[in-house]
Amino acid sequence: MKTRLLGNTGITVSELAFGGVEIGMPYGPGVRSETDMLQEKEALSLLRTALDAGVTFYDTARMYGRSEYLMGKAFRNRRQDVQLCSKCRHLRDASGTLPASAALESRIRSSVAESLSALGTDYLDVLLLHQADEEILAHETICRVFQDLQKEGLARAIGASTYSPAESEWAIRSGIWQVVQLPYNLLDQRQDAVFGLASEKGVGLVVRSVLLRGLLTERGKDLQAPLAAIESHIRGYATLAEANGISLPEYAMRFALARPEVSSVLLGIDRQEYLKQALQCLGKEPLSNSLIAGGIPFPDPEFVDIPHWDRMGWLT
Repeated sequence: MKTRLLGNTGITVSELAFGGVEIGMPYGPGVRSETDMLQEKEALSLLRTALDAGVTFYDTARMYGRSEYLMGKAFRNRRQDVQLCSKCRHLRDASGTLPASAALESRIRSSVAESLSALGTDYLDVLLLHQADEEILAHETICRVFQDLQKEGLARAIGASTYSPAESEWAIRSGIWQVVQLPYNLLDQRQDAVFGLASEKGVGLVVRSVLLRGLLTERGKDLQAPLAAIESHIRGYATLAEANGISLPEYAMRFALARPEVSSVLLGIDRQEYLKQALQCLGKEPLSNSLIAGGIPFPDPEFVDIPHWDRMGWLT
């Protein structure tokens, strides 16, 4: 497993980051309840197998059910071997409003305390805002509390999980947020616009949605009619990958890692076979120029919206 520096944080992470949402709560296609998930013993075995294989970077969140607890239990005696990234609870109330300053600070600090307790550690390597928008990124109290937590040694680095390129750019330019986790994949490459800026500012980039909830795998076939153009575009990637002797998921992962600004690629993993497949994709020579050039994004990237497709029932 190769490693990369996480921007200017001084933290070195594995190129593959283990995404912990699937082991913590029902999430993803075909997972409707806890009965569809790994049991605790299996999840612990999966986490330890990943670490033994060289995966040292683990992403979780207060909102991910039992994920933090499982990681804490799995790595109880190996804390020094892993980099733990967790995300604060959502900060807006049910109406979408941010609470007053004192309540906001209390919510952040209690969330971090809960994360540390569940993970069985006294510090996080990376503490992220969860679903950060520009108001949250710029909020004086939020910025101050996160910086205070870092000064107190509770987080080595602070950052934000963003969605739009505008949010990512604001975070990178702020001089406050040192790590940005953002969506990027073959179909939707809009965040490419901020990569150079992140490198210039020394901000570490962690890429998620690389496989687009599994659509950039064998599951990207026989999609419903509204996604016919998406399926056709995916078929083009698959044909190009096959012609070059690699699988579509490998193409998708290595395409993201071909960008030197990217520190790590985040994959949600909840099966030993998925871990094995991911590991087989890494540690290879850089992607060929023809494969990089062939990674043409979908012509309407704003249409690449998994939550919208879910709401419309197009992924069932």
